[in-house]
Amino acid sequence: MYRSYIPRSGHPSYPSVHSAGRMVMTDLLKPEEIKKALDAFAAETFDPKKFFEMVGMKAMSAENVKKVFQVLDVDGSGFIEEEELMFVLKGFSKDGRDLTDAETKAFLKAADKDGDGKIGIDEFEALVHE
Repeated sequence: MYRSYIPRSGHPSYPSVHSAGRMVMTDLLKPEEIKKALDAFAAETFDPKKFFEMVGMKAMSAENVKKVFQVLDVDGSGFIEEEELMFVLKGFSKDGRDLTDAETKAFLKAADKDGDGKIGIDEFEALVHE
């Protein structure tokens, strides 16, 4: 099975086309809503809850939110670690910007309820529907 990975450059490799059955974000969300949300946060401090609402995730079922999580979990570990989180907007679109260190830490703090330093699938779903 195809797995994306974070190469030495530090940027994750998000598949932009269907690869061996792996979903892409546009299978789950409308491209125009993704673009609108990315544009809104291009120069503004990233707010994950507001972003998730803008792309339509807040209205999604828990099952579909978990599918979004699986697309964002680049290394397939079952968690979104801080290194992956910095590049999370690229998981929505190759045009997404990198999060700043402060935005990454704030996102992690908002979602990581058990304090293990990474976001699990249930923590992600809970943040989206908070």
